[in-house]
This record gives sequence, C-alpha cells and structure tokens, in this order.
Amino acid sequence: MRVLVIQNEPTSHVSLLGEHLRANGAELVTVQPHHGVDLPETPAGYDGAVILGGPQHAHNDKDYPAFVPTCALLQAFHDEGKPLLGLCLGGQLLARSFGAKVRVNDFFEYGYLPIDITAEGKSDPLLAGIGTRHHIMQWHEDTFGLPEGAVRLMTGATTANQAFRYGDTTYGFQCHFEVSLDHATSWIEDFNHVIIGKLGEEEGRRAIDRARSEFKTHARDANEFCRVVGGRWAELVKARRQARAA
Repeated sequence: MRVLVIQNEPTSHVSLLGEHLRANGAELVTVQPHHGVDLPETPAGYDGAVILGGPQHAHNDKDYPAFVPTCALLQAFHDEGKPLLGLCLGGQLLARSFGAKVRVNDFFEYGYLPIDITAEGKSDPLLAGIGTRHHIMQWHEDTFGLPEGAVRLMTGATTANQAFRYGDTTYGFQCHFEVSLDHATSWIEDFNHVIIGKLGEEEGRRAIDRARSEFKTHARDANEFCRVVGGRWAELVKARRQARAA
C-alpha cells in the first residue's frame, strides 16, 4: 500500500510513525508543498494520507497558498474512502477541510500534557482498549472546531478537541504522537529559543524544564501509543484497499 505524507515543515517529519507504517507494509511518499515538492493532483495511486504539523496557521492562505489545494485533496481522499490521519496542523487542516473553524487557542500547549479518551473514543477502532489517559507531546497555538457530524475522541483540560473522527476513515489529532524519542529531544533542546521568544525568558525556561521532566516520565508511553494507533490506522488503510479491490 502507498501512503502520501504531506510534510508542512522540514523539522516536523513523519518520524516514529513512519517506522510503524513501514513495518505494517506501507510505502511512504513524502511531499513538501511549501518547500518545492508539489502535491499530487488527485488521490490516484495512493491508499491513504498522513498530514503532519508545522508552525503555520491553518487559515493563512495568503502566506501559504498550498493550503487551498491541500484541503481539496484531503476532501478527495475522504470521498474515495481512503483513510486520512492528521497531526497538529494536519488535524487542523482536516477540520478546516470539512467545514470547521481553526482559531487561536486560549492556552499555548507545550510538553507532554495529559489528554483523555472520551466515552466515544473508548469504542473507536483506533483507540479502544488502550487506557483512558495519555501524556503526549504538544506544541501548538491553535485549536480546531469539530466538523459537523464528527465524533470527539480525545479531550484535555485546556484544549477540548484533542482528536476526532469524521466518517469512518478520517482522523484528526491535535497532539504530536508521531515523534520519536530523538525527535522530541531535538524539539525540546534545539528549539527552546522559540519557546523563550513566545513566553519570555522566565516563563519560557520554566516551560522547557517542565517539558524535559515530562519527557523523562511519559515519552516512552507516548511512543507506545504511536505504535498501537499508527498500526491500527495502517490496518484500516489495508482493509480499505482490499475492499476497493474486491
């Protein structure tokens, strides 16, 4: 099976999720629509798509004109029953694609923060049976609304919409469950100047120290979440591919 990976930012790559998708038989084809590697015009030749994060705001078409064809492509994948998986900005772009608004959140979320699986999420094929609370890497200013008819799968104290399912094949997550241990370490250690610039010296240093502590406690469990959920999404892609071939 072939999976399209839409990478919105060079430092936000498919990471550990990519390893698990490949282990489940996926061939990954990565495009960077804001950095010279264009989107395909249609979903033809692909069985699903992953949409990754980035620092952009999901409604900023002026500075990022590739968002318009990206959203059209995501709608086409969904209409063909080809599974979609969006992470952080990717989840926001999915929400936008199906009619929901993305706005600046009341809280800036950074670090391995607690998020809970909802009652509906506990019966979802991707999330069933894996425990209620998870601490997963967050780094975002914005939050998405839920498309009409979508099901909220995960929620948090400072961001109500942490994950949703739209139809049977489209999944949007606000968290970065895709990041490997090395990838998360790089974000915390190599980009702390961004956090200090956002929060100021004192508050920024506190946030970075907290993220370091949370990483030590929760990162390996978050990677297990990636293994399970990523593997289940890969199985969904396989099942839909087989159904189309039948």
